[in-house]
Amino acid sequence: MDFILDRDDDKPTQPGYPPIDFRAALNDEQYAAVTADPGPLLVLAGAGSGKTRTLTYRVAWLLHQGVPPGEIMLLTFTNKAAKEMLHRVHDLTGEDSRRFWGGTFHSLGNKALRMFGDSEVLKLPKNFTILDADESESLLKRTVEAEDKGFFKDKTNPRPKPLFSVLSMARNTQDTLADTVDKHYPPYADIAMALPTFAKIYAEAKQEQNVVDYDDLLELWLKLLNEDQKIADYFSHRFRHLLVDEYQDTNTVQSQIIDKLASHHCIMAVGDDAQCIYSWRGADFENIMTFPDRHPGTAMHRIETNYRSTPEILELANGVLLAQPAGRHFDKELRAARPHSQKPFVVQAMDDREQAEFLVKRIRALVEDEGVSPNEIAVLYRSHFVALETQLTFSRVGIPYHITSGVKFFERQHVRDLVAMVRFIYNPTDASAWQRIACLLPKIGEKGAQKIYDAALDHARLMQIDFVDALETDDVKSKVAKAARDEWPSFCASLRQTAEDMRNETPQITIETAMDGWYGDYLKGAYADYIDRIDELTALSGFAARFTEMQDLLAQIVLLNGETNDRGVEDEAEAIRLTTIHQAKGLEYDVVFVIGCADGLFPGRRAIESGDVEEERRLFYVAVTRAKNELYLCYPKIATKAGPGGMLLTPSRFLQEIPPDLYEGLRIKRSAGW
Repeated sequence: MDFILDRDDDKPTQPGYPPIDFRAALNDEQYAAVTADPGPLLVLAGAGSGKTRTLTYRVAWLLHQGVPPGEIMLLTFTNKAAKEMLHRVHDLTGEDSRRFWGGTFHSLGNKALRMFGDSEVLKLPKNFTILDADESESLLKRTVEAEDKGFFKDKTNPRPKPLFSVLSMARNTQDTLADTVDKHYPPYADIAMALPTFAKIYAEAKQEQNVVDYDDLLELWLKLLNEDQKIADYFSHRFRHLLVDEYQDTNTVQSQIIDKLASHHCIMAVGDDAQCIYSWRGADFENIMTFPDRHPGTAMHRIETNYRSTPEILELANGVLLAQPAGRHFDKELRAARPHSQKPFVVQAMDDREQAEFLVKRIRALVEDEGVSPNEIAVLYRSHFVALETQLTFSRVGIPYHITSGVKFFERQHVRDLVAMVRFIYNPTDASAWQRIACLLPKIGEKGAQKIYDAALDHARLMQIDFVDALETDDVKSKVAKAARDEWPSFCASLRQTAEDMRNETPQITIETAMDGWYGDYLKGAYADYIDRIDELTALSGFAARFTEMQDLLAQIVLLNGETNDRGVEDEAEAIRLTTIHQAKGLEYDVVFVIGCADGLFPGRRAIESGDVEEERRLFYVAVTRAKNELYLCYPKIATKAGPGGMLLTPSRFLQEIPPDLYEGLRIKRSAGW
């Protein structure tokens, strides 16, 4: 490839591309990191500080220093991030992005296995295929059933999808399966002893079929690096410069791969310990904290100039970080590049309804009076159930909203399941509701569910008994698939008890009974995040507390679902953003409302009970730093039954730790506003 040497700095550039003025393009902090001498470098890039720009210019600088692109590896967490950075490098230098090894850990792991998988260490033929998530779960299901025919018949045992999640978490964290269950999946403690056998036979089945799953792309790559010195030397010598994006999100396997690749110490890891919020996916906070220990001579660079937020928002964000325990974080202080503006607001509401009413009033003023675009306004929350009242209120008053972290509350799968169960009991001729709940039973599809339904309906008419009672008769049970018969008595008993409560108790108690019976057991086996889903169903029972008649509750749910969240909106630019904070990471908005800022909601109840709220604190910091111009931190004083815990709430400890001179306090008065 032809190069032109710039006379001033001997920088190789492609023909037609002007030399780069690094000094003019970067601030002092970015320039220091970009032009740092090769070696182990840890770049702590604060929120909104230009992390991507720093990485992009680092690649350009290495090219400027004469490093061939084939000696540079760029590891990211999404292909989008890798493509964006390499595209920017191309725009700066004209260098063809295909000459770099750039991409996600998994994509580069696949590339490594295609090159060296047939070595003596792995003996993996080069024509191996990769299982997608559904195929991995299906293979796991078959191998487990071959080992233990009754495992999946027990409805409290995890089904293939959550079982695969347990095995995957253990592989990515390199923990034992027993420790993994104890830390992340306590509802599965009873079956922990069986998991090593399942993991072993699943691995053997993959080997026999010459297939790998997604986790193998990392595990087997690491095995090559650890057990074949020639291959390890190849990577170490070929890739003289290793750049890692979002380093704080690495799990144990990824961190070990990085350490092996960077044995020559020419590594730049870019991240922010204050934004490590994905331990539930396997991310290990210790990876970034111990980076200097594992890479002696590490030079630290801090990029703390923030181009996103006002000084007042950043002062509050710094206040959040100051409350971290000493020695458990890297010191940093965000500094604003923008002029001064108003302080953030801490808003106390009487309950979550009043909190939602405040959002409506303020959002209308922002859009109608102040000209803020709706898609530049975000409502953030710790957990889905916290946003239930906000969704209800927005739908009622006609504020269009777009949920970027999933679907509307009443459209979530487990909520729809439970509502269908109650609908069927209220109206046994509701065949659609019956189909939904019956098909949750093993080996029962739509045709099987219809056969059972027809038999029960005929029997109920013939014997002049209630439909639910007819389900328990032998004539009907004979129509049930063999695989579902063990569950059938529990299923019928749960329907019967729920029906009895529907006749004698409130809609709220009816919902709670439906949760506690057969469906609660089903939920435990069906979802790895079972506990979070129980919290959301608890929110449903709180919503039911508003009604005295079941017909009114069911009608209201249908009406709410009929009001689409983007009613009358031609594009998403006209809709308010509702999202969990995890999904909002990396995004920014002109105005941010963080709702549910009360102990037990944020930080969550389980984090408080475990005595470890530090990741929750980092999540709060991420929420605060999404705001560019205005920030509202809202909390209800009284909890409705929609949330787990008692009735009285205290402001989040994260609010109480912040010096009060960093925010304006607002208390809502129903008649006079705030």
